[in-house]
Amino acid sequence: MSHFMTRWQFTSASAKALVEKPHDRTGAAKALIEGFGGKLHSYYFSFGDNDGLAICEFPDNTVAAACSLTATATGAFARFESTMLLTASEAEAAMKKAHNTKTEYKPPHA
Repeated sequence: MSHFMTRWQFTSASAKALVEKPHDRTGAAKALIEGFGGKLHSYYFSFGDNDGLAICEFPDNTVAAACSLTATATGAFARFESTMLLTASEAEAAMKKAHNTKTEYKPPHA
């Protein structure tokens, strides 16, 4: 399973609802992620550009995208983005692949 970092920003209506009726959203996030065969590792609220951050796993990119689309379609978020994460060993394998693969690619400025 692949790891993902998901970040979101609530709409003003969602933020207002949380202020009017404070509650922990971890259970709702966990249920959504597990509904797609994923696993929630951590769930945080934050301040700044994002209102929250989660680290989770999904079976593949398509499943992660479907989960994101489902959350976004609720209208609760002004922004919702997921970034695939690599373990150190996965990153090392990618570095080796880049090192060992020869292509004819030339940068635009060449």
